[in-house]
Amino acid sequence: MKEKLIISIMQGMLSSLDNKQLDMLREVLTTSLEKYDVVENNSHANSDLTNSDILNAFINAKRIEGCSEKSLNYYEATINKMLLNINKELLHITTDDLREYLMTYQNEKKLSKVTVDNVRRILSSFFSWLETEDYIIKSPIRRIHKIKTSKTVKETFTDEDLEKMRDNCEELRNLAIIDLLASTGMRVGEMVLLNRNDIDFNERECIVLGKGDKERIVYFDAQSKLHLKQYLESRNDNNEALFVSLREPHNRLNIGGVEVMLRNIGHELNIHKVHPHKFRRTLATMAIDKGMPIEQLQHLLGHQKIDTTLQYAMVKQSNVKIAHKKYIS
Repeated sequence: MKEKLIISIMQGMLSSLDNKQLDMLREVLTTSLEKYDVVENNSHANSDLTNSDILNAFINAKRIEGCSEKSLNYYEATINKMLLNINKELLHITTDDLREYLMTYQNEKKLSKVTVDNVRRILSSFFSWLETEDYIIKSPIRRIHKIKTSKTVKETFTDEDLEKMRDNCEELRNLAIIDLLASTGMRVGEMVLLNRNDIDFNERECIVLGKGDKERIVYFDAQSKLHLKQYLESRNDNNEALFVSLREPHNRLNIGGVEVMLRNIGHELNIHKVHPHKFRRTLATMAIDKGMPIEQLQHLLGHQKIDTTLQYAMVKQSNVKIAHKKYIS
């Protein structure tokens, strides 16, 4: 209870004292209160902001920054889960509380280290915001560092894989989808939002709406142009969507529909893990392999941070061997 009182007093002095003065205040309060018993009076508890109020303020702040609703929902669900488990006022959550929560959460759900680190990153963003906005004195998650994970080389499609998929497409739509994903590197969520009039066939480009509602131009090759035109000319529906379902009433194709279609093609051809994101990773790897500057690839893929681009671009081992012979051996 004494610690809770000390934190509350320091919280009230945040705007008036610097860090050194706050440390001195803590020391004085700790010493002065040693010989006293402190009892909490809950009569004014309802006047304070609740955890829910503060969380809503955080979500609104992230919304203003341009975060997508999908990301905001994930942030809110992740933070709410932590608050329900720890069951404390935000101002009194400690580093030990968060460490225990992450450890228990990982063990109970049998989660990978990557997933747990994603949770840690979201909580870190939340508590850092609380510190910046003067809700708390110091983020309790600051001392919980990035969780080390084993790095695995992500798979990409070979040239043979791509040709096998193209050759075995029975529907013009599916062929156009494979070509567009392979040549642009766009996200599947960006592709399903495209309309027919978004495509500039003369310049072989289109504008997509990426994460954070940011627009960017992506480019497709001659093969994609040819197959996309053939697909659109074969349609007899009035839907403005670039890709629609094969069955009536020919609604706009969604992400799940693309994923199922690609997975089925992969099973039929015995190609391992055929999914939309693998096309994006394949393009990034191929671009780096052929010498495309990383900054240009970052812009093409729509990444805010170049570190994200580097994670996508896996340099081929064969080229590492050639470079070793050229520069070292």
